Amino acid sequence: MFAQLLAVMMPIMIGAGVGYFWVRFRQPYPTGFVTKLVFNVGTPCLIINALSGTHVALSAFSRMAGATLLCLLALLVVGIIVARVSNIHWKVILPPVLFPNTGNMGLPLAMYAFGEGQGFSLAIAVFVIVSIAQFVVGSITSSSRPVKSMLTNPTIHASVIAIVLMAWQITLPAWLSNSIELLAGMTIPIMLITLGVALASIRARNLSAGLAFALGRVVIAGLIAQGVGLVLGLNEETRGILMVMMCMPIAVYNYLFAQKAGRSPEFVASLVMCSTLTSFIYLPLMLMWVI
Repeated sequence: MFAQLLAVMMPIMIGAGVGYFWVRFRQPYPTGFVTKLVFNVGTPCLIINALSGTHVALSAFSRMAGATLLCLLALLVVGIIVARVSNIHWKVILPPVLFPNTGNMGLPLAMYAFGEGQGFSLAIAVFVIVSIAQFVVGSITSSSRPVKSMLTNPTIHASVIAIVLMAWQITLPAWLSNSIELLAGMTIPIMLITLGVALASIRARNLSAGLAFALGRVVIAGLIAQGVGLVLGLNEETRGILMVMMCMPIAVYNYLFAQKAGRSPEFVASLVMCSTLTSFIYLPLMLMWVI
């Protein structure tokens, strides 16, 4: 079991470590360019490649997407309560409560933990719903136009294409399938490296509050995911995938949105930093239970 956990966690730590120490050694990293490349090219190709290649049942994909949406709605209620109790503005606290890092960390972990078959495809379903919701809420909290963000979001376009391919069991031509697979292959490593760059770049304060929030969110998100899975009748493996994805550390995008809007970015940075660091402790324990 230890060797299996090591095989899952070490690629995550090494990939993020490359980005972290790259910045610490004062090497240039074009974060803006890389982020746009992954967001506009790599991630859409990853979604299409994973979903069209495994031929996961559309019903299973839809049930996981619905379960994810229910988890987010439950976390929305939790976030509103936390905002009222803590007197922190809801636009500051709500995104960190709602949105785990299902991209930079969740997808790599899912690929190594659950394989590149149906388990990874179900993790993609969680990532798609979280990404859509994140950009809508992020656009609202940063005073942008959420409708425009959704219509121009490549993740949504790729998801629609992938769902069509799954529903009608369409096989792509070899030249197109190989091209998409090639571009998809760059996504996971770049996601991990960019995660390390982000961790090395953000400036966090009030780490004790960040630690308490991170641990509290993991417990609540895990319980919600298991509860939703039981209510919807998901099998044990699917509930495990949902729980692991919803218990990912707080997404780095929450910090970027807070910085863009000028709403307590250093406080959000402490939440992101503490949750990411503690995840290297609680995720192996969680995987011992799930795998």
